[in-house]
Amino acid sequence: MSSRNASAPEKQKWYVQVRETYTFAKEHISLLGLKLAGLFFATLAAMTLIGRLLGYQWVFLILGLPTAFLVTTYIFGRWASAAAYGSIEGQLGAAASVIQAMRGAWFSTPGVGVDKNQNLVHRVVGKPGIILVAEGSRPGTLLAEQRKAHARFVQGAPIHEIFVGEGGVPLTKLQKHIKKLPKALRPAEVTELRRRLEALPKTALPIPKGPMPQGRKIPRR
Repeated sequence: MSSRNASAPEKQKWYVQVRETYTFAKEHISLLGLKLAGLFFATLAAMTLIGRLLGYQWVFLILGLPTAFLVTTYIFGRWASAAAYGSIEGQLGAAASVIQAMRGAWFSTPGVGVDKNQNLVHRVVGKPGIILVAEGSRPGTLLAEQRKAHARFVQGAPIHEIFVGEGGVPLTKLQKHIKKLPKALRPAEVTELRRRLEALPKTALPIPKGPMPQGRKIPRR
């Protein structure tokens, strides 16, 4: 059965997500805690200095606390996302891991196509229609075969092709690229398309594990 991104395991509390993200990120970013602390106090100092120059030192000090927190949180999210993508870059099934982490009405099925050279094609279904995501050294032939197979099975449905990797869409921009595709189907049509595609064969593949970006920089309430 196709996997819907929102259907995975029960949603974690925001603070649990933050803790797990931090634990993961510090394995890939040296002195992460010190860097975040330095960023927080540097932002706070800058706000305080601006307040002193303008004659509103205490006002800017009070405003500086939430500002420093937001800046530190945002930068931490960027660093954590980069670490997450970097940890799976080049692994078999990396693109599948990214599309399965997408939030919203996106339905992903990893490994709808695979060949002996470990080229892979994954499928995402959403309002743009069918999105075939290929990864590997030379997935062109496999991607063309999957496009023909899907076109025969669901005639008239929009089909988009994406190649991930060198010369194609970078892994870090895959989610954004998919979300920017033009919308062509209504929710009911997406549901019907998914139902019809469930009859196609599926392949079990090793998908990289670990925390992945979820369309936002850091878990919040």
